[in-house]
Amino acid sequence: MTKPLQPETIRAPFARYSHGVEIPAGHRIVFTSGQLGITEDDVIPKGVEAQTRLCFKNIKAILESAGMDLGDIVRINAFVTDRMHMGGYMKTRDEFTKSPPPASTLMIVSGFTREEFVVEIEVIAAKAG
Repeated sequence: MTKPLQPETIRAPFARYSHGVEIPAGHRIVFTSGQLGITEDDVIPKGVEAQTRLCFKNIKAILESAGMDLGDIVRINAFVTDRMHMGGYMKTRDEFTKSPPPASTLMIVSGFTREEFVVEIEVIAAKAG
């Protein structure tokens, strides 16, 4: 079982995430590449929420191929192309994360490989065994 780290000596998180997550010895770890909001047949939906859902759908498939699920995520790194996407991203991210929440970073970037993309998400997951 991973352990969230929330020291009382620092400010509480701004949103639903943990400041840190400890992974005990004996856990397998999976690192995903950044996932974009694109379907198998190259459809890119408009809007950060739809693209975020597809990113997590892709991440779920990657984790399942390793015998893991979204509940095994210990860290999220996300990138959006504008501050206006932050609220929609965080709302949608919270639909896919379990409690305690993983450690998380959200950065605003100038863009991705195709201008239609507004979000990219990569995760680290850990599971005993």
